[in-house]
Amino acid sequence: MAPSKPAKTPPAKSKPANKNKKGGDPLRGPLGRGGETHQIAAAPESRITTNQGTVISDNQNSLKQGDRGPSLLEDFILREKITHFDHERIPERIVHARGSGAHGVFQVYKPQSHLTRAAFLQDPKVKTPVFVRFSTVAGGAGSIDTARDVRGFAVKFYTSEGNFDLVGNNIPVFFIQDAMKFPDLVHSVKMEADRGFPQAASAHDTFWDFVSLMPESMHMLTWVMSDRAIPRSFRTMEGFGVHTFRLIDAKGAARFVKFHWRPVNGSFSLVWDEAVKLGGADYDFHRRDLWEAIDSGNFPEYELAFQIFDEKFADTFDFDVLDATKIIPEELVPLQVVGKMTLNRNPDNFFAETEQVAFHPGHIVPGIDFSNDPLLQGRLFSYLDTQLIRLGGPNFHQIPINQPKCPFRNLQRDGHMQMMVPKGQANYEPNSIAPEAPRECHSTGFASHPSPYPAAQNERVRARSESFGDHYSQARQFYLSQTAPEREHIAGAFAFELGKVSRPAIRARMLAHLNIIHQDLGGQVAAALGMEIEPDLVHAFKEPKSLKPSPALSLVGKAPQNIKGRKIGLLVTEGSAASLIAAVHKAVIKEGAKVDIVAPHVSGVTSDDGAEIPVDHALYAAPSVVFDAVIAIPSKEGAATLLKEAAAIDWLRDAFGHLKTIGHNTAAASLIAKAGIEKDEAVVDIDSATGLKAFITSAKNHRLWSREPKVRSPVD
Repeated sequence: MAPSKPAKTPPAKSKPANKNKKGGDPLRGPLGRGGETHQIAAAPESRITTNQGTVISDNQNSLKQGDRGPSLLEDFILREKITHFDHERIPERIVHARGSGAHGVFQVYKPQSHLTRAAFLQDPKVKTPVFVRFSTVAGGAGSIDTARDVRGFAVKFYTSEGNFDLVGNNIPVFFIQDAMKFPDLVHSVKMEADRGFPQAASAHDTFWDFVSLMPESMHMLTWVMSDRAIPRSFRTMEGFGVHTFRLIDAKGAARFVKFHWRPVNGSFSLVWDEAVKLGGADYDFHRRDLWEAIDSGNFPEYELAFQIFDEKFADTFDFDVLDATKIIPEELVPLQVVGKMTLNRNPDNFFAETEQVAFHPGHIVPGIDFSNDPLLQGRLFSYLDTQLIRLGGPNFHQIPINQPKCPFRNLQRDGHMQMMVPKGQANYEPNSIAPEAPRECHSTGFASHPSPYPAAQNERVRARSESFGDHYSQARQFYLSQTAPEREHIAGAFAFELGKVSRPAIRARMLAHLNIIHQDLGGQVAAALGMEIEPDLVHAFKEPKSLKPSPALSLVGKAPQNIKGRKIGLLVTEGSAASLIAAVHKAVIKEGAKVDIVAPHVSGVTSDDGAEIPVDHALYAAPSVVFDAVIAIPSKEGAATLLKEAAAIDWLRDAFGHLKTIGHNTAAASLIAKAGIEKDEAVVDIDSATGLKAFITSAKNHRLWSREPKVRSPVD
């Protein structure tokens, strides 16, 4: 890609004295772009070194061939740092430790030969097997599903040309721009080193200290503090490849691509109070939801979409496509939907498959290639190194879940856990004694796309291009693209998290960043914390621009009107009307949703016609947080009993507080009143067919956002 247009501020390498008010190099130190620095002259005893004692001059940037060029293998500092980080946990993954997996297939809608030679993207009749692993990031394997966190979305395609791993997240950007900072990021968000807590939480000092000193994190923080970080389920979660990749066609022509996964049934999230209560009610809420959906035949579906653009078009952007903290708005480069993935089989064994699956962004096939994104470049080393220690050695590809489903042959031999028995005398290439031995194939084999570099890129540097220097414009764009309730949730999340930070200086620094993102956001959070904003604490390296809002960034704004794949809780008692139970089942199932019957006891109830009604859950074991909408149809006598049961009142009160649709019969009116529920359009009497239809219509809206101000105080 051609070098970016010169910015007003000269690059650091041309003017090392280019400092901001507080000191610090704007292209090197992490705070140079935020207005302050901790990179003061270090005393000999405090200088950071390698494990061999070599003093490090730059701990912020990997060594690259030019500031926008590829990372270099000779960077012993990066390799030592990431190698040590990769080996810090045995055998649990350091990040993405808690995962849930599923098998499935992918089919392209029509040939994509005009974009790529990749075989699995050519024939609509071919079903390419896949294995998908969803995960949380910060917590360990024993943490909860519903923590506020990034979610992993990793797909292994078993193509006819080898395995292709699309290893992404449910958020399209990341906290950092350079892989050199990944160990620092994860160390900061994990349990604090001296005390071993908090688990699976970013609401503590070390995380906010780190990100407040890294202005490049601001865009990602607005996403993580949004409802995107508390998804309703893996089935209703978007996925992104995060980085810019290349697609290569049969003629060798290259185009840039951003990968997107879109759930066919739409994207939805929890509200914070709901996520917290789900964490107590069901640690495995997301795991259970995915397993039960597949087990019942309600197969999750996701469409794969591309954002395609060439280098010339990329040069017109106000940001750098090699910067993993940036998105390309869909309004600027629309999504091209190319195929669909269906998850149709649960694992046979969690450990053998979900735990042992090994993803690596370096597992690619002909027709797909990398960009010089410095975060991606570091991942290409880190993932392989991680799998070597986690899975015991270099033969992890022989574990069944990791094996390609096409033939694979090479001359690698031996090693720990070798399961195969290679034959023959020659274990090297070239050789003349084994004509049957594998050889390279110039015509069909993978070849890296030639990428010419201008003379300026020949310099080996530890620096970042100025085109990486705008840290606030897209954060502001994301915030302004949300609906009013979503913006309120972002402010509330920042207030909650920063309220858990004990050091006032860290809170003050973050408030200054939020004020740059948007004064409304900074003001709301400051008011909630009872603090004044000190704007001079940080300064933007590049002044943020007011970008047009992108409606595609809002989940609420683009939510589809359906309840397919959702779960409705139906509360019944002894003597509940059999006809109404049947009508609810018929109406809900017709819409592709599921009914779970809840009763005071799991042993079952008898309906008004004397029939035995099997029960899925006891009331005390199935709070309303596990359902997407609820219906209460007790008998008159049953309602009188439930009035004395706190769990029944909380069942309705929580559903109301979480903005869900509530259906009820006449007998449940007393429960509604005792729960303090104020009737609105999402509290529906379903005694009639018209009422049941109104319940379904309301439930398709998923939540009644206009109710929120009545049940929850605004942040400020």
